[in-house]
Amino acid sequence: MKRLLHSLFAMSLACLCADVLAQAPYPTRPVTLMVPYAAGAASDFTARALNDLIGKELGGPVIVENLGGAGGAIAAGKVLGAPADGYNVFQGSPSELILAGLVNKAVRFKPADFQWVAPVATSPLVVVVNPQVPANTLDELVALARTRKDRPLSYGTPGPGTLYHLLGERFVKRTGAPLTHVPYKGGAPLTQDLVGGQIDFAFMPYQAFYAEYAQQGRLRVIGSLSPGKALPAPFAHVQSSADSKELKDFDFSIWTAYLVKKGTPRPIVERLNAAIAAALKDPRARGQLEQQAKSVFDPMPVEKGEAFYAAEVERYQALVKDVGYQAP
Repeated sequence: MKRLLHSLFAMSLACLCADVLAQAPYPTRPVTLMVPYAAGAASDFTARALNDLIGKELGGPVIVENLGGAGGAIAAGKVLGAPADGYNVFQGSPSELILAGLVNKAVRFKPADFQWVAPVATSPLVVVVNPQVPANTLDELVALARTRKDRPLSYGTPGPGTLYHLLGERFVKRTGAPLTHVPYKGGAPLTQDLVGGQIDFAFMPYQAFYAEYAQQGRLRVIGSLSPGKALPAPFAHVQSSADSKELKDFDFSIWTAYLVKKGTPRPIVERLNAAIAAALKDPRARGQLEQQAKSVFDPMPVEKGEAFYAAEVERYQALVKDVGYQAP
């Protein structure tokens, strides 16, 4: 009886605390927008295009924090280790939210540990090579990789188990050509080594500075894995996976969204959802994102977003199974 009374008291206290949080003014202190990669990466650009606008809508500052490592799992773990009060918002993609828990046994959290808030944008994925790689199309890259069995081509990713790593694994399975995986803590150091010739290529979200780097001869974009999204000049002509003989149906893009810890009071989730939707309507922010070839999501109610998230979890579970990836 004492145990039962203790359990009922604890449940009542938890409900009371949640109700108090829901009714308290929000925010009363700065909100942290957690980016799971180093400053300068594509994900960091997105956060800094929106954080001040979201803060304006909320009536308080939103501060970007960059925390790379473990394919984004360290940053995700920090958000989940904080109270479920809406003061720690995670900027995530399928790599950190879904794949991390599927491909790494050391990662204890699951997709269901996050509460969906709002989507931001979808980015096309491209194949980028350093200038010394003698391949100008996706099919030429496959052909080259098949000739390099003694010294495999190397590709960089933001970490083991990320979508970009699984794409490399799927490339190997699809083509029979070996590759050497080189993990990094984020897109910025990866790009530095790519233009420096330390790695051969990478699967990357498109970024506007690729055009300038290409003109300078520092890198080349040789293919798009997102056939439904035309790339800006000077890459509109590059071969898409849809037009490739070797990589037909090798079609991928990647979305970015904002989430909080499960258990965050619904009124706070709805408040964040509305603030993000308003920020994404800003013409300047929208223009900045679209310059990166990102497709900005239309406003999405929380309930619809939850259904989208559940469907994406199933899709990426199927990808891991198809690749046959074994968690280390």
